[in-house]
Amino acid sequence: MTRVRTAVAALAAALVLTLPAAAPASADQYQPVETVHTERVRVGPYDLTVGFSTWPLHAMRSLDFTFVPDGGITGKSGTLTLVGPPGARNESSRLSRHPRKRDVWGLDIQALNTEGPWTLRFELDGASGRGVGELRGLTVLEQPGPPLLLSWAISVLPLIGVVVFLGVALHRTRLSPA
Repeated sequence: MTRVRTAVAALAAALVLTLPAAAPASADQYQPVETVHTERVRVGPYDLTVGFSTWPLHAMRSLDFTFVPDGGITGKSGTLTLVGPPGARNESSRLSRHPRKRDVWGLDIQALNTEGPWTLRFELDGASGRGVGELRGLTVLEQPGPPLLLSWAISVLPLIGVVVFLGVALHRTRLSPA
């Protein structure tokens, strides 16, 4: 019984010691957004620059999007709708400030989940009125690396090993005389 208590105490101590390393960092600690490619979109009376932190785009690969209307975002509001190829889930959201680049709108570490042609549909409201525009034909290439199921299977193997190890250790401590 003492062995089990010692093992549980050691496991708890290891978890407590690793928690500070796993804590999320604040937005100020992240690297600034680096735009490597831009596209211009006409949204009614507004011109909008769409920036990408990774180019070309790949499915299931996270990147930053920035949306910069000419004249800045002050006094403007809008929505963004991500329209994917057949089978993809379309998402609509209000345009909000990018968490690491506060002077523009944007999406932080967003991934497009399906390869194929995507459309970014914008609706903007401001002093010049309401405008609607689209960035069409945004090609998203296939997911880089191995298939997602294989990646998950490989990453779960160590966890399975730990569970088996703990099960065997617990079974042996119950069978051994005290």
